[in-house]
Amino acid sequence: MNRFAFFWLIGFCFWVAPLAANEAAENSFSFSERLLMLFGQRAETCHYDSRMVRAAEIASQRAFKKPTWRCWRYVKDALLSAGVISRRPVTPWAKQAGDELCARYGFRKLRISNPLRAPVGAVIVYGGEDAGHVELRTASGFVSDFISPTPYPRPLIGVYVKEIFPG
Repeated sequence: MNRFAFFWLIGFCFWVAPLAANEAAENSFSFSERLLMLFGQRAETCHYDSRMVRAAEIASQRAFKKPTWRCWRYVKDALLSAGVISRRPVTPWAKQAGDELCARYGFRKLRISNPLRAPVGAVIVYGGEDAGHVELRTASGFVSDFISPTPYPRPLIGVYVKEIFPG
């Protein structure tokens, strides 16, 4: 094995090892600086519920290529399946999702005005004159009832996460 390949392999192992250690956490984990770009601003100071990331993965597996106009239903299903929430939310409109998640399920609204800066797993709620829209942030974009690489083109109401406080 030549020197370049050897040093590349060693560097890669040092980069991947902290990622594997973070995946081993059961219900919460702190994000290292290497994951800051993936998980957004201030991520290293917060303890996010790791089930939020799992909810985004579940939603991605169940999503369609095009909208079915059932975004809030699919996000509710993903949050329930991942164990982030214990009961199904009752609000009928997507634009009401943030208020209910904060009032009944321990979510917190982040001070983020750009959905691209939302941490992975965050619930992003949009308004509008109709029912609104809700989606989850993924590592590669956004998901609800469909997958999109870009945020939904609506007025942003808020970005919400469920945090676990140590102690």
